[in-house]
Amino acid sequence: MLFKQIHLDGIKTGEISLAFRKWKKLSVNADSQVKTAIGVVQIGRVEKVELADITRKDANAAGYAQPEELRKLLDAIPEGDIYKIAVSYHAEDPRIALRGQVLLSDEAFELLTKQLARLDQYSKEGKWTINILTTIRDHPKLSAADIAAKTGREKQWLKLNIRKLKNLGLTISHDTGYTLSPLGALFLNRRQV
Repeated sequence: MLFKQIHLDGIKTGEISLAFRKWKKLSVNADSQVKTAIGVVQIGRVEKVELADITRKDANAAGYAQPEELRKLLDAIPEGDIYKIAVSYHAEDPRIALRGQVLLSDEAFELLTKQLARLDQYSKEGKWTINILTTIRDHPKLSAADIAAKTGREKQWLKLNIRKLKNLGLTISHDTGYTLSPLGALFLNRRQV
């Protein structure tokens, strides 16, 4: 579930407690959590609503001054059901502390090596993890499309799989492109690649 930065800021301060989405298929579950740029967002109650049922109070809780503004945005999406989703700030993103590590124990190195080997093993694309990490290292803040072109991968596949590296604390996403995290740099240095 994606949020605009302005809405994330409001969720973190508590000013925003609702989100509305129009989806063909429900994309979040109640009592789940979503990792975002501000940290972990808690998903509360999720209910299907009609466009006309969105009140001023609902719109304000979602960060909109008027319900018409929110309705217009939702109405512009041609297909799907409208969902009213309770949201709240839960915690800092645990990946931030992970990626900032400046020491890499033997055990942590072995665990990362095994995790990357597992990603390679179960990929229909074959081994990819070290190639993508070294490309990010050698070309910091290169866009996903350019990394895809350099590595012969499809852009959407690449973005999905870089997220797996990010979940391990090895990469950092920027407005444009990616860099290795301190942990990612330590890992590659230790592998001597």
